[in-house]
Amino acid sequence: MKTQRFIAFASLSLAIASLAIARAQSPFDGTWHLNASTAKFDPKPFTIYISQGWYHCVSCTPPYDVQADGQFHPVAGEAFDSESVTIVDPHTTSIVDQKGGKTIAEATVTVSADGKQLTIKGKNYPENGGPPQSSSFTGKRSGVLPAGVHATSGNWVAKGFTDTEADLTFTYKTNGDELTMTDPNGDSYTAKFDGSDYPYKGSYQQDAVSLKRIDAHTIEETDKLNGKVIGISKMTVSGKTITIVEHDPQRDTTSTFTATKK
Repeated sequence: MKTQRFIAFASLSLAIASLAIARAQSPFDGTWHLNASTAKFDPKPFTIYISQGWYHCVSCTPPYDVQADGQFHPVAGEAFDSESVTIVDPHTTSIVDQKGGKTIAEATVTVSADGKQLTIKGKNYPENGGPPQSSSFTGKRSGVLPAGVHATSGNWVAKGFTDTEADLTFTYKTNGDELTMTDPNGDSYTAKFDGSDYPYKGSYQQDAVSLKRIDAHTIEETDKLNGKVIGISKMTVSGKTITIVEHDPQRDTTSTFTATKK
């Protein structure tokens, strides 16, 4: 009996020691910087158009239409609940999204003189009331501009983006069978690797997250908004680099990003 108790105690001690080592050596622990310049976007185009005074977001999920009259109109099924679209000039539009009467995003959409490149300069307002975060996105035209529509209309393939440091920085901390994520904008979650949904705090774009551990260097994160899956990311750590393969099941697109440990 004494021997059995000693073996049991030794096994427990070894398990505790192994857990402590696993925590200390988790390859995900640390602060990471997303590398905008290495982004590889899915080649599937995103389609929008303005015709006869209406803005149509064809590739949004779900698609929606609002009058492009500079007034706020209700939108269902998105992170925002109302949107204002203004035609600024023949090559520029302005879009403002609100939720509960509060502005959460603004964007100026501009097409180049030759009509081949789209630039979106935006501001996102953190849910916690922090300063707005500026970003930009560029896309190239796929196909030709249809007749009778605004110049920003058409099929656009993503080329690249820029963002503020706060949007590009995030920190992971493992604690046994759970992972905590935080970022400078106030986004955060703590979730176990059991596939269950856990609250995602601080974001208008998502409200729940679930995690699965694939192996010691790979995890899968599923993001949701209002019960709907909006993204599935497979994240693999190699040294000081995380490779993130992000799948959008609603649009059936897959893009790849990398982040470097700071």
